[in-house]
Parts: sequence; structure tokens; C-alpha cells
Amino acid sequence: MTAQNAVQYDSSTRQLSLHGDLNLRNLAYFQKLLTNITWPNSGEVIIDGERSKKIDTAGAWLLVRLKKNLKQKGIHVELSKFSAESTELLAIIDKELAEEKPLPKVKKLNFFALIGLNTIQQLKIFQSYLSFVGHLTYEALRITFQPARWRWNSLASVIYQTGYQGLPIIALLSFLIGVVLTYQMGLLLRNYGANIYIVDLLGLSVLREFAPLITAIMVSGRTGSSYTASIGMMKLNQEIDALDTLGVTPAELLLLPRILGLLITLPLLVMWSDIFGIVGGMVMSNNMLGITWHDFLDRFPQVIPLRSLIIGIGKAPVFALIISSIGCFQGMQVKNSADSVGQNTTKSVVLAIFFIIVADAIFSIIFSKMKL
Repeated sequence: MTAQNAVQYDSSTRQLSLHGDLNLRNLAYFQKLLTNITWPNSGEVIIDGERSKKIDTAGAWLLVRLKKNLKQKGIHVELSKFSAESTELLAIIDKELAEEKPLPKVKKLNFFALIGLNTIQQLKIFQSYLSFVGHLTYEALRITFQPARWRWNSLASVIYQTGYQGLPIIALLSFLIGVVLTYQMGLLLRNYGANIYIVDLLGLSVLREFAPLITAIMVSGRTGSSYTASIGMMKLNQEIDALDTLGVTPAELLLLPRILGLLITLPLLVMWSDIFGIVGGMVMSNNMLGITWHDFLDRFPQVIPLRSLIIGIGKAPVFALIISSIGCFQGMQVKNSADSVGQNTTKSVVLAIFFIIVADAIFSIIFSKMKL
């Protein structure tokens, strides 16, 4: 059967003859020819199905839909000489289309409704996060007095991966930050002949703000994302479900060692960053402002109080809790798809950096009120 002889319409008798099998395979042929037919403006049209031996659901739907469309134009359609099976199928499809209801229109939310909906969704996520933190706290208290359940190997592995392996990149970045800060501030100080005050500005800015903040941001991108990805893949492979069957909670084996490990390593990384940030400033001060290393180190303890170092390092445990808890939480939120791992990893890094900056701003306000 070809598209040319599948349908024959006689305009004088207003009779449409169907040839061949009207099924899904030949549906395109019939649709094309029926579309090209010039129908009368009114009256009656007869559809002859004597030569159409086989009709499936797709063919029946096409005929019933044609009958409905012609009826809307004022043309009555009579189905003639179809087999008993075809007639029964056409009746079923006709009944289904008669009960067909248009799809409801999707109501578009306005700007304020979208803000409200997004706010509710974020509050639900925050509630889940608080529940997650509460569960971790309970697990930590449960195993505190059970040393046999402490995972020393997992803790040591986390310290090695998050701390020792992160030393080179933290050192390089901190050194460059010290160089950039000294260059930018040194240009201004040199115009006023106040080169030696670069020690004051560099020491305070690096120890109090830049070292803890830059280190935390680097760790959130490097370690927080790895927490989410590794836990997410374990959940995707149902390894976490397997732990439950063995009587080992995921918090005990996976989550708490990661949180405690980062809580230990981040203050040490901040001290490491302090050292290389100051060294970078010393190198730039010597080359650009003519301040020798001896003069720099001689003035540094005189103008930089010890509390600046303590304040900077004191921020690190808070940043570590933010990074590790968000990273582990997003990892546990991974659904049953690989795409969910990437989405939650992105959320982990973005949220961690956002809350690190928020926490740092809160620290600045508190220290300002306390005049520290």
C-alpha cells in the first residue's frame, strides 16, 4: 500500500473509501491524505471501511477524531461496512473521546507568590538541616563514652586528605595573597613615605581576616565538595543502606570522622596560611618598599597584638563546622540519580561559601562591639 491509494474520496457521492490496514504503521499515509481532502461545507459524508480489513487503536482514533472535527463544521459522518471488530473498537474510542476533558490550565504564579514558594522550600530545607545536625549531635554523645566505637582509621584518613594534602595549595594561595595585598597597599603608603606601616596593615589583615577566610573558602571548594560527592556516591550505590544492615550507623562511620577531622585540620591550615601570607608580604615589602626582613620581623610583634592571631584561628572551628556539616548534609540528600550528585555538590560549595562569609561578617560585628 502506498500513500496514493490508501484513501479515495468521491466528491460526487461524498463517499470516502479506505484501502489497506488502518494501523499505526500506515497512520502517516492516512493522516496526510485526509488532510489534503477538500470537504463539503455541509451535508453528509460516508466513510466506507469495506476494503480496510484491519484497524487498530491508532487508526480508530484517527477516524473518530476526523468524525468529531467534521461534525464541528456541520458535516454528518456515517461509518459504513466496517467489520464487527472494527465497529466495536470505533465505538470504544468514540466513547473515550466523548468523555475527554481538556487539560487544566496551569496557573502561573506572580513574582510575590514565587518568592513565598521559594521561601517555604528553603525553610523546609533548613528544617531538615537542623534535624540532621541534631541527629549528629545525638550520635556524637552516644559514642563519646564508647571508645571501642571510635573510628580512628577514618579520622586519620580525613586529617591526611583534608590537612596534609591541602598544604601546598594553601601555601601557594596565601603567599600570593600576601604579595597582592602588599603591592596594593604599598603603592599608597609609598606616596606618603609611610612604607614601614605596611607591617601593621598586612599583619592585621592577614591574621584577622584574609588567612581564615581564604583558607575556609579554599577548603569548602576542595573538601566540602569531596564530602558531598563521596557520600552521595555511596548513597547512590546503596552502600549506606548496607551499613544499616550491619548495625553501623552512617554518622558513626562516615559523618562524624569527617566533621571531627576538619575541625582539627582547619585551625592548623589557618596557621599555615598565616605564615605564608606574612612571608609573601615580607618578600614584596623587601623588593618594592625597601623594608628588610629584619626590620619587618622586628616591628611585627610590636604592632600586631597576639589577639589578632587568636581571633583569626578562633574563627576556624566555626568555619569547619559549617563546611563539614553542609557537605555531609548535601551528600545525604542525594537522590537515585547521578545528576543529583553534581547538583548537590554545587549546592554544598555555594552554601558553604555563603555561610562562611555571613559568619565572618557576624564575627566582625561582634568583635567591633567588644572593641577587639
